[in-house]
Amino acid sequence: MTRLIISLITSLLWILPGTVLAGAKPNILVIWGDDIGWLNISAYNDGLMGYQTPNIDRIAEHGIRFTDHYGEQSCTAGRSAFITGQHPVRTGLTRVGVPGSLLGIQPEDPTLAALLKNFGYATGQFGKNHLGDRSEF
Repeated sequence: MTRLIISLITSLLWILPGTVLAGAKPNILVIWGDDIGWLNISAYNDGLMGYQTPNIDRIAEHGIRFTDHYGEQSCTAGRSAFITGQHPVRTGLTRVGVPGSLLGIQPEDPTLAALLKNFGYATGQFGKNHLGDRSEF
């Protein structure tokens, strides 16, 4: 009987945290700057740069800060890799496109926004995205 009670308690300790957290969807905010180094944000530089970015720091304080990352050779390649989850060679988005070009994201390409919508998130993107010059998406 004691063994059964211990097993039940152990099972509940494993199940309950997931059940409690399952209903809480965190907000997701990605700020993607252009020509900005990670030390340009004071939340990352420990006062090294001599200025503060208090609003971004406040967001970082209440969220998750990522410190390990890879960069692509162009802003187009980096944005397309992040938004689609695919290597830029796969999408063809390895360099900045030209106006009117057919090169860009395809209807079958996944996007982070589409995947998050499947989980009930409302998504939005503001600014440039470098996914092509077409307005189909």
